[in-house]
Amino acid sequence: MSHTVDDPAVPPDSDAFARLTQPYRPELLAYCYRMLGSAHDAEDLVQETYLRAWRSYGAFEGRASLRTWLYRIATNVCLTALEHHKRRPLPSGLGGPADDPGGPLAPPPEVTWLQPFPDRPARAGSEDPATIVAARTSLRLALVAALQYLPPRQRAVLILRDVLALRAAEVAELLGVSVPAVKSVLQRARAQLGHVAPSEDATTEASDARRRELLDRWVAAFENADITALMDLLTEDAVLEMPPTPTWFAGRETVGRFFGSRVLTAPGIFRMVPTAANGQPAAAMYERRPDGVHHAHAVMVLSATDAGITRIVAFRDPGLFELFDLPQTLDPAPAGPNPDVPPRREP
Repeated sequence: MSHTVDDPAVPPDSDAFARLTQPYRPELLAYCYRMLGSAHDAEDLVQETYLRAWRSYGAFEGRASLRTWLYRIATNVCLTALEHHKRRPLPSGLGGPADDPGGPLAPPPEVTWLQPFPDRPARAGSEDPATIVAARTSLRLALVAALQYLPPRQRAVLILRDVLALRAAEVAELLGVSVPAVKSVLQRARAQLGHVAPSEDATTEASDARRRELLDRWVAAFENADITALMDLLTEDAVLEMPPTPTWFAGRETVGRFFGSRVLTAPGIFRMVPTAANGQPAAAMYERRPDGVHHAHAVMVLSATDAGITRIVAFRDPGLFELFDLPQTLDPAPAGPNPDVPPRREP
């Protein structure tokens, strides 16, 4: 007995399935990241989405678009995953800022932190500048952190309607509810997000040229341990967060004192590799260890306006470097500062 791709008992040809569905992978990855706040989890959930889609493709009869069908599967996968996950916060979501940058940092709590998201998969699949800007804005770290406050179903409806611009009828069919129910959930989600999301004024982006300039100067300040140059980049209300420690600092002077006394103690300790995350400028931070090699230390995501750098989130997790296609160590620089520079105090 022969079978065709329309037979739900038989998965489709793998190559044909990939040609049809692969163009949607980047946006599904970004969707799952917004839902879970974890790039690692998003990768796993997209894999699960595609596995389920491949197995059930024979039952897909074209009543909805292929894109909507894939989002239905991805949403169900995400909602199931969220039944067993707590909110992924940033340190500023757990308490107020610390006053003493010279004091001890609080030990890491039993918290699963929000992760950054590499720009590369987020931007893939689109050449339209307006689409790229919209995707970049909807992946801002502060906005993704705010989304984590919403109940999972509200989160899904808000992302599907306000970020992905699906029609209310599409979302209703996707979730198996009525259109009035979608509108009601969306209204509640918008109201709750308004209490925790950054204001529009606070998230006004710097121009692309200004972003590149600020990132280049930030990298130079770190590599040269130039605290004066770094301070010149910070706005008065600048914030520094450093997961996994819950301790964070607010205010240009406080942030500057922390960097000056505990991080930028001598040139050459750090090497920086410019990158991008969550539609924001970022830098991979490598620290020189006693073996003389610079090892992966942190991914620093910067929030930048034309006025300067307003927020630094230093994700001190070397495991993130693989997500950014970055090595764990850097080859020795052709010429550099004195290798006998003493190590800094570990924050």
